[in-house]
Amino acid sequence: MSRPEQNFDRKFTYKDYLTWSEKEQWELLNGIPYNMTPSPSTQHQKIVTTLIAQFYNALKDSPCQVFGAPFDVRLPEQEKNSDDIFTVVQPDLAIICDRNKLDNHGCVGGPDLVIEVTSPSTLRKDIKDKFYLYEKAGVNQYWIIYPEQKTVVVFTLDKEGKFGRPDIYCETDLIQFEISRSIRIDLSEVFKEY
Repeated sequence: MSRPEQNFDRKFTYKDYLTWSEKEQWELLNGIPYNMTPSPSTQHQKIVTTLIAQFYNALKDSPCQVFGAPFDVRLPEQEKNSDDIFTVVQPDLAIICDRNKLDNHGCVGGPDLVIEVTSPSTLRKDIKDKFYLYEKAGVNQYWIIYPEQKTVVVFTLDKEGKFGRPDIYCETDLIQFEISRSIRIDLSEVFKEY
């Protein structure tokens, strides 16, 4: 196991990614490796855990499954061999309803819903780089959570395949939407003080 050399003239692939140390968590965005350290904060993990619990309960007996990081989501540009994929992300939470996208290594293709919980070290990646990658991959909904502000910004893919104007929710709101069935997420639980 190695780690990626600092060579920004080279685009790395999923095949390279598989050789990197399992002691570290990496993402690969358009062939550029990003180390995922430091570990997320306690507040970040509490938000993700609460969301996973709410989604798990809401999606029981449906074709959809919820996954939390670490979970590889490979975003191929076209029908490429998995080894040649240039983008591998580790979203904080992903929901996949098409089980054909799942294999023993994670997900290939855009999930139905992706959630990223921002932190100072990931903010730019979450609101810019991943935004465009998720849009291009056809992710139906992309939620960006701002823990300090207790706010969730929800982008939904429109008919032209672009994320439209976002819906914004605050700490006492309920988010209601359809994903194989009607779901309600209670943000007062998500943002409850730990």
